[in-house]
Amino acid sequence: MNHQALLTPTTLGRHILKNRIVLPPLTRQRAAQPGDVPTDLMALYYRQRASAGFMVSEGAQIEPRGQGYAWTPGIYSQEQIAGWRKVTDAVHAEGGIIFAQLWHVGRVSHTALQPDGQAPVAPSAIQAQKVKAFIETSDGAGTLVEPSMPRELSRDDIQQLVALYAQAAQNALDAGFDGVEIHAANGYLVNQFISAHANQRTDEYGGSLQKRLRFLREIVQAVAAVVGPERLGVRFTPLFTGTDQDRVYIGLVEEDPHTTYIEAIKILEQAGVGYLSIAEADWDNAPDLPEAFRRDVRSTFSGHILYAGRYTAERGARLIEAQLADLIAFGRPFIANPDLPARIANGWPLNPLAAASLYGGGAQGFTDYPVFAATNNEEVSP
Repeated sequence: MNHQALLTPTTLGRHILKNRIVLPPLTRQRAAQPGDVPTDLMALYYRQRASAGFMVSEGAQIEPRGQGYAWTPGIYSQEQIAGWRKVTDAVHAEGGIIFAQLWHVGRVSHTALQPDGQAPVAPSAIQAQKVKAFIETSDGAGTLVEPSMPRELSRDDIQQLVALYAQAAQNALDAGFDGVEIHAANGYLVNQFISAHANQRTDEYGGSLQKRLRFLREIVQAVAAVVGPERLGVRFTPLFTGTDQDRVYIGLVEEDPHTTYIEAIKILEQAGVGYLSIAEADWDNAPDLPEAFRRDVRSTFSGHILYAGRYTAERGARLIEAQLADLIAFGRPFIANPDLPARIANGWPLNPLAAASLYGGGAQGFTDYPVFAATNNEEVSP
């Protein structure tokens, strides 16, 4: 089938993207311990996938309190910056483009992951439900646990967090990243401020929708001042329906998600943000985003629009052809197929995903997926 819409080049700020296929941020939990430092193996993983139009790194916590899962990388220490430099150098050696995702989980954490065993931080002292944190129980082994009760952030705490996002953005530039993405999705810290379910503050950061959007606005302004708005993306999960599944990742369904997220997107438009990333519901049989919402997103935001969420090449190409999207991210297929753009372009079959090795471990299920050799129609080990 014709996927030409996915294969055409486009520009993103100062970058010319060779195609519209994106590797989205995908947690893999393989940072070196102690210190949550990116490794040579991680550099190989990203290098193998550098044929994407551009890539977004797995979420990198901006400070120690931002971690909700053992073995995820940070972007706050000099050792972590040096580790990420290996990643960006490897990607650039292949002509690739990579942004860093700046992450803070807020209340989706556990005292075992927090400095000095303290409570996680959040806009309000409301415990996260139907979501799990992941803690290490022994060397290389861990378990999912209920998040701990968080403590409410003070105004001073919030201002310090805004500064930490700006510093993390500078760290990303120092590490060689081409830009950054603010993780404002999946029920994590920025999403917690946006959501009426998680934010019950009575000060200037809570109450009305515009007040709940203040934290997002301040972070966007602070990070854009560091990297330039054209090198900034923001990721949202505007869910219109929920699930009763007990999940590791989940967004928060607002009373009026359409209005909530169109107002949030207006903040990005006013700031001149380079791209908007929308992660759709990814559970089985989840409904599509409403067409009216997609059209309002397009009319509200003049930058690049990126969609992710179990897309096939056919469905992604149709969305680009309809001018509702500019870029399409493929998560699980890109994990299992490091040469995914070539496979899409040539109609080659896809490797199956080894789901058991998604999180933690070593090279198995991480850097050992074969590429497809056009010369003999055989899989070739990387």
